Amino acid sequence: MTTIHNLGFPRIGARRELKFALESYWKGASSRDELTALGAQLRQRHWQDQAGLDLVPVGDFSFYDQVLDMSFLLGNLPERVHGFHGDMLDNYFRVARGRSAQGPENRSACCGGVAAGEMTKWFDTNYHYIVPEFNAATPFKLDATRLLAQLAEAQAQGVKAKPVIIGPVTYLAIGKAKDGSNKLALLERLLPVYAELLDTLAAQGVEWVQIDEPILVTELDADWQHAFNTAYHHLKAVKIKILLATYFGPLQENAYLAANLPVAGLHVDAINDRDGVQPLINLLPTHKVLSLGVINGRNIWKTDLTAVLDWIEPLAQRLGERLWIAPSCSLLHVPVDLDSEQKLDPEVKSWLAFALQKLGELRVLGKALRDGRDAVQAELAANAAALAARRASPRVHNPAVQAAVARIGAGLGQRESTHAQRAAQQAAHLKLPAYPTTTIGSFPQTAEIRHARSEFKAGRLD
Repeated sequence: MTTIHNLGFPRIGARRELKFALESYWKGASSRDELTALGAQLRQRHWQDQAGLDLVPVGDFSFYDQVLDMSFLLGNLPERVHGFHGDMLDNYFRVARGRSAQGPENRSACCGGVAAGEMTKWFDTNYHYIVPEFNAATPFKLDATRLLAQLAEAQAQGVKAKPVIIGPVTYLAIGKAKDGSNKLALLERLLPVYAELLDTLAAQGVEWVQIDEPILVTELDADWQHAFNTAYHHLKAVKIKILLATYFGPLQENAYLAANLPVAGLHVDAINDRDGVQPLINLLPTHKVLSLGVINGRNIWKTDLTAVLDWIEPLAQRLGERLWIAPSCSLLHVPVDLDSEQKLDPEVKSWLAFALQKLGELRVLGKALRDGRDAVQAELAANAAALAARRASPRVHNPAVQAAVARIGAGLGQRESTHAQRAAQQAAHLKLPAYPTTTIGSFPQTAEIRHARSEFKAGRLD
């Protein structure tokens, strides 16, 4: 029986409910209770949307940023907010946005005018995270309140919960030492907190935890490779099964390292590393689970389900229950529901799959592996028809473009006149000044410029 699971779900809401609720709260137009209630509603809905999966992520919901959530879970708050005595959510937003959410605050004088945390891209995606801040003396202390509350919600709803956290090595790697100290020196101090967290989750009845270590798809020097061995040998005694998740690229030279870490399972991005799967299977100990990300979690196109089955059916026969399938990465990076799009051209819409539709594809693959292709014959036929329609569509293959390409000859690569002749003709036609300039519109903004724009829009300035 192949296990089907998800690595993460979009938290924004199908109609961007979270975005609007946050903006309302930050403006002071709604209360904290209203914001947290909306968060609970979204979590409940999203867990329902993932019904039928063998394991569902918990802890992937965030009011702002998953990495910032991890910093708070580990007790790693920037020094500039240590003196804040107000609500924890307000302090969370202070780090994220540079100020608390709203209203009067009970804070010491030291905490006024707090700078926002630095933001940067999460690997090669357009998701931006709040960079963890370290120094040589950074302490860590577990505060799993948020994660445990979400876990309790999920368990109360009968969700087969798989908590999701960022791994210790990736967490250190993506952070910044503000004093120039060696981040890796903090690993020894950080690991007991992770062990405490995992034991806490085990005590809540959790069987599997997903630990994301996407830094494994980057080039690592010997010190960082050694850090992985140090970290997971320290954590191997915990009473919970660890699924180590990598994504956004191939493991390449880190394959042997990842395959032999003392964890119960390994997830790899089979969209970006399909060629590396078979060698990885040969490296993987026979007791370990291998989770393959076979649905692209970063684009909005339908998956070729028949092609995926042609590839993974032999792997399923070889691995049996050790084979899990999932999207390649968290579905955070795609829209929520294609059915929300009412104005899309029907032909184009038939080619697309958003988060909910990708989970539908995953369920079809899982049923085919468990019960045979005949059990999902209609779904496979509809999928094949949509893909064939896209391949044959003139929107994809324009006959006029194909004809123009066919007319390309060697002569098109040869200039018909000298540079001196072309320059004279261009100057006469374009009439450019001696120093032509252009802009994308990002001029520096000053009070005078903003006033002039306002006057122009009001009709008081021509």
